[in-house]
Amino acid sequence: MAFELVFQIEGGDFSNAGKASSQIKKVLKQLNIEAKSIKRVVVAVYEAEVNVAAHAYRGEVKAEVGENSVRITVSDQGPGIEDIEQAMKPGFSTASREVREMGFGAGMGLSNIEKNTDELQIESKVGEGTVVTFSCNY
Repeated sequence: MAFELVFQIEGGDFSNAGKASSQIKKVLKQLNIEAKSIKRVVVAVYEAEVNVAAHAYRGEVKAEVGENSVRITVSDQGPGIEDIEQAMKPGFSTASREVREMGFGAGMGLSNIEKNTDELQIESKVGEGTVVTFSCNY
């Protein structure tokens, strides 16, 4: 049953942030995945999408849907994360004033991803971008 879904995200495009998580939700519902598991996946993917829109120039969401889990890789071209450990702390944010005024950038993205996933890996190079990979079992 394994297959892949791929979505593009443009930096600053908050009106389309959420499209990947919405499409993934539809697919998981069609596969009769438990609602609780779907919610965890959708929350994690949405947070990652918003992070790309808030911080990067562009990015990609790749979802590998398997029989017992979904593996998500969100890669972006952007400033990168200087201190991943600090970025994981709830409330820590490097979002611009404009992003915060739109209601985003509260510093909960990475910690919410961690809370809703079974496995999380973050790789980042300052000045190049970030790759966030996570999986949710169901």
